[in-house]
Formats: sequence, structure tokens, C-alpha cells
Amino acid sequence: MTAHRLPLVLAHAAAGLLGAGCLAHTLWHGLEEPGAALAFGVLVGVGELGRWSGSGEREPAPLGAAGALAYALLGETAGRPTHHGVPQVVAVVLAASLAGCVPHVARGRGPTTDHLTRRLLTVGFAAVCFQPLYHHGGPHHRSGPAYALIVVALLALTTLCDAVLAAALAHCRTRWPFGPLLRDELRGRRGIGSAVCATGAVMSLAVAVAGLWALPVFSLPLLLTQLSYRRYAAVRTTYRQTIASLARATEIAGYTLPGHARRVAELSRAVGREMGLTEPELTVLEYAALMHDIGQLSLVDPVPAGATARLPAEEQRRIALLGGAVVRQTGVDAEVAVVVERQADPYREQPVSARIVRAVNAYEEMAREETGPGGPLSALERLRLACARDYQPEVVESLARVLQRDGLRAPVVG
Repeated sequence: MTAHRLPLVLAHAAAGLLGAGCLAHTLWHGLEEPGAALAFGVLVGVGELGRWSGSGEREPAPLGAAGALAYALLGETAGRPTHHGVPQVVAVVLAASLAGCVPHVARGRGPTTDHLTRRLLTVGFAAVCFQPLYHHGGPHHRSGPAYALIVVALLALTTLCDAVLAAALAHCRTRWPFGPLLRDELRGRRGIGSAVCATGAVMSLAVAVAGLWALPVFSLPLLLTQLSYRRYAAVRTTYRQTIASLARATEIAGYTLPGHARRVAELSRAVGREMGLTEPELTVLEYAALMHDIGQLSLVDPVPAGATARLPAEEQRRIALLGGAVVRQTGVDAEVAVVVERQADPYREQPVSARIVRAVNAYEEMAREETGPGGPLSALERLRLACARDYQPEVVESLARVLQRDGLRAPVVG
């Protein structure tokens, strides 16, 4: 086992021990308030059953997350104090999550292990912070501004805990820099994450006053939000597929080699993540890399193998400007057009995304030209020698780290 995967193993082990211990404790001592446990368990299970897979969202099961958080923050049911405690919260969430994940596991959809690890550790953290504080305080501690501030602070800490855990797990699996991953996770919490926290808190307060009948009522808004996110994710997927199809026009017309745009886009996105670009910036970078050669469609005579890196600077700039004009006519985001049309400018005048696309495109072309096992290293060395004029040194070094991490393999045409 490599050192970078040790935190991943420790997180899974901690979640497993927590879940097993809490489940054994609950089975030994029995369920407190079984009606409430069943109601919240069904809510979490339904939320997990309806989670989406492969959309890239940071919270794939918002309804399940809100239900689990609400149960962790539950202090009363219809005015009667509860006594379920931390072990029962974790046990109920574990059992419901496992039941809801069975269809996803059977179909091979989604990273279930990391998802369950985050769910158990985050809910356990919230329950450990809230349950003892609530039940050991007097009635005057359970109302008023001070209590509201405590709940808000607990929600903020729980959100931070989940973001750190998600970034750590992603870092261990991908070896991408932890800082940018954590920043993206925290930014992502401003969307569906804030809705999950707010719904979880409101659910627990509503059940405390009105009883379990409040659960379906206050689940409806988040359910509608989840459906809206599904439609948004579908639109975004279609949008990306459209851009990828436009990018293949140069391959179909014979101007570039098959798979060139896809390889440049994948490698550019990896370099951008290595350099700490945000998720929106990475999306613009990916789209620009997919369409970086589309200006060649305006050429009367195709460039041999589509290799524009060896052309004179003025010719490269002319093709880039033509490509930017084409991108603007397709209705794609104007930021993408800017990156495409400025990829041939002197690197000191380029935006970061254009610097990345230019360096990665040149590497892909050079590595394809080189023969033998030393081709990728030779291509990198040629990029380093041209850093003073054509390529930003930081981009080239980030590219070198990505290639070293991924095995430093030459591009494969096809």
C-alpha cells in the first residue's frame, strides 16, 4: 500500500468501526422511539435509492443527507424529548444507506464506499456534537438566540467536516492537490449543500413541534430541488456532448488525427487541476481544449497531421483567431472563444487556460513525432528549452508532474 492511500484506508476503517460498533450497540440495547427511527430510516433509504450517479455533483443524495442530518439534530418529537443517542443515529443511517445503495451496487453505478464513508463520519460528527449537548442542558438551553447560534455553528462545522473529508478522499484517489480540491468542495456547498443543511435543520425543528408528519411536508422542497438538479445535469451533459461533437469536425474532415482533441482536453484538465484552477475554470479549459483546432476548418490546404505547433507564429495566430470566430458563432461561452483565439499569443500575454492548451497541444504533437520509449521525455525536454519564448515554465512543470504521475506515456492515436 502506497503512502498516499493511507488516509483513504484509515477513513474507510474509521467509518467501518464506527458503523459496526454503533450497530452492535443498538442491536444489544434495542431501538429507542422505533417509530421515529423507522420514519427517518425510510427517508434516508429513499434518498439514497434516488441518488444520481456519474453527474459529478458533490452531494449525489441530498434528500438522504438532509434526513440523516435531521435525525442527528433531533431532540424532541411532538414536544416529547427523545432518547435515541449517538449510536442509534449512526446505526439507523448505516442500515438505511446500505438498503438504499443495494440497487446502485447491483448495477455498478457510483462510488458507494467513499459515499458511505462520508455519510457515516459526517453524521457521526453531527450527532456527537449535538446529542450530548442537547440532552445534558436544561430547558432554557433549548430555545432562544443562543440555541439557534449553536445549531448554525454546528451546521457550519458539519459542512466543513464533510468538505475536508470529501477533498481528502478525492486527493487520495486521484493525487490531485488537496488545496484546490478543498476550495472547490467549499464553493460547491453554497449550492445544494446549503439546501441540505437548511432542510435538515428545519426538519428536526418541525418534527420537534409537529411530530413525524412534518417529514414528508418538509422533504418536498428538497425533492423538487433534486429533480431540478437532475435536469440541469442532463442539460450540462448534452452541452458537453455537443461541444465534443463540434470538436470532432476537424477529425472527420481530415485536418487532425483521430482522438487528438480529446487527448489534449483530458491532459489540459489534469494540468489545470494540478495548477489549482477552480471547477468553472477547468470547464472552460476543457471546452477550449476540445475546440482548439477548429480554426483549421478555414484552411484551404490542411496542415500535415494537424500539427500547428511547428507553423510560423503569424500563421498560428491566424488559425487561432479563425477558431475563436467559429466558436463565437456556435453559441459557446465567450470565455472559451477567448482561450481559443489567444492560444497562439506570447504566453506572457495569455490567460492561464490558453497557456495550458498551447503547452499541452505542443507536447501531444511532439510526443507523437518522437519514436521509441524516450519520446515523452524528449518532448518534455523540447518544451523546457522553449520556455523562455513560447511556454510558461510553471505550466510545463505541472505537465511534467501529471505525466510522471500517470506513467509518462506517449499519446496513442485512435
